[in-house]
Amino acid sequence: MRLVIIESPYAGDIERNEQYARRALADSLARGEAPIASHLLYTQPGVLDDTIPGERAKGISAGLAWGKHAAATVVYTNYGITDGMVEGILDAQNHGRPIEFRGIGTN
Repeated sequence: MRLVIIESPYAGDIERNEQYARRALADSLARGEAPIASHLLYTQPGVLDDTIPGERAKGISAGLAWGKHAAATVVYTNYGITDGMVEGILDAQNHGRPIEFRGIGTN
């Protein structure tokens, strides 16, 4: 299975965005990929608080650290691209990791 990092919105409408990230994971798995969506993992209760800047930065750094193992960064775009997603895209560009843009139900 191809290892991929999932980029999708988190901040803002968190409930909607968590549901969307789960759908992105399911879509990626259906394509035969092994995805990681660190924004779902690290924001669980008792792990990190995304509203605290230092904890948010730690979570983003931890998620990006997986990039050295990933074959691609996959950006799910149905709800646009947030600042956090831009960080992931720039990290992929800086490390020469391919970037794929997808929408659920659009391609």
